[in-house]
Amino acid sequence: MIKRRSQILILWFLLWDLVLTAAAWVGAYHLRFHSGWFPVHKEQPESFLCWRHVPLVLVLSAVAYHITGQYTIHRLRRFREEVVAVVKGTLLLSLLVMATIFFLHDPYESRATMLLFTGLTATALLVARRCSWAAIRRLRANGFNQARAIIVGTGRVARKTARALRHASWMGIKNLGFIEDHPNRWCSDLDILGTINDLPQLIEKYKVAHVFISLPLNRFHEVRRVYDVLSRSLVEVHLIADVPNLAGLSLTTSNLDGLPVIGLRESPHFGLNIVIKRFMDIVLSLIALILLSPVMLVVAILIKILTPGPIFYRQERCGLNGRTFQMLKFRTMRVDAEKETGPVWARENDPRRTRLGAFLRSTSLDELPQLINVLKGDMSLVGPRPERPVFIQKFAQTIPNYMVRHCVKAGITGWAQVHGWRGNTSLRKRLEYDLYYITHWTPMLDLRILWMTLFRGFRHRNAY
Repeated sequence: MIKRRSQILILWFLLWDLVLTAAAWVGAYHLRFHSGWFPVHKEQPESFLCWRHVPLVLVLSAVAYHITGQYTIHRLRRFREEVVAVVKGTLLLSLLVMATIFFLHDPYESRATMLLFTGLTATALLVARRCSWAAIRRLRANGFNQARAIIVGTGRVARKTARALRHASWMGIKNLGFIEDHPNRWCSDLDILGTINDLPQLIEKYKVAHVFISLPLNRFHEVRRVYDVLSRSLVEVHLIADVPNLAGLSLTTSNLDGLPVIGLRESPHFGLNIVIKRFMDIVLSLIALILLSPVMLVVAILIKILTPGPIFYRQERCGLNGRTFQMLKFRTMRVDAEKETGPVWARENDPRRTRLGAFLRSTSLDELPQLINVLKGDMSLVGPRPERPVFIQKFAQTIPNYMVRHCVKAGITGWAQVHGWRGNTSLRKRLEYDLYYITHWTPMLDLRILWMTLFRGFRHRNAY
């Protein structure tokens, strides 16, 4: 069901899309032939040939934009979905225009102009929609164009749904209260409007547009009943899946021959993301190795002169998909450091450290050889810190979702490290930050962490 206000928004977007498409069509002609920015090696087509195609372009644009879903107006729609729709619509429009001109044997033909038209149209539509949605969201946050909602349930998931709606006030969805068949003293602080059977009357009374079913897993058998009751009402129904504690990463949805499939542990690092991250690792680690090579050379010489034993220390660590690799570090401890104790974590004022090693560890200079691991592909510049297999076996049994850290490459620095969770600190807190990084990864987040590392990552009270 399309609400009346959605129809107004559709007309608003359609109007601006047509105006901007026509402007891009004419603007591409003038940029190509009148701006002087592009050389013209053949006869310039007359301007009236461009203008006479404006009606055709507008008709084809309305068709292309509709087919690619640019007018699917929804409060919960993400901007990236709109970007995909606009890009698809612009490309389809360009193909339709070129095919029509070719079919009609029209004299107006210019590949450079069509490329300019495609780029100008996509850019103009995205900027206009971004501005329109920014204005709409500001109005919604101030109380205009509000839609009313009811949440079915009173437990943890229902409370989280209510908090999320308050936080995302730009969507303009206001929660009126909660529905619960079995209220108890634990939900006495909530506005309980009635029971599941009261839903049709409440929807009619309060003009509710959205119902969020936010029941815990042990009550999912009630979802069918709620949906049957709501079948008598014209309302949008949203099912909030109670799976955050089961999922180590962000949820994904897909379709298996008509069956909805929810992915609970799928890494966001795939496809082009891996290529971008690997490119950044190679370029930035090479630059770091070149710039820091004098420092590394001095450290290597000092280790050789002041302490007996090898310069580098190789230790087995777990990386991507749990595969082990030999991580490189400048040696900071005695050669026989673990002969008596076995594998143990380093601790503050660790007596096993050499005098030079204490300085190297406190300044994190002992980590610099791991740039070689990054170049080899064993590690990334940014990611969860790699741990030793002997410790992982213990952590995996006691800390839920600990193994999720291995769905991405381990890193020299990470989101947890720049926030102080390093050394002998809380593993659960460190995992929380690692999961945040994995879920929210972007190239800009990597650059931000590297920048923060320069000021917070080298010297820290937990670096020992």
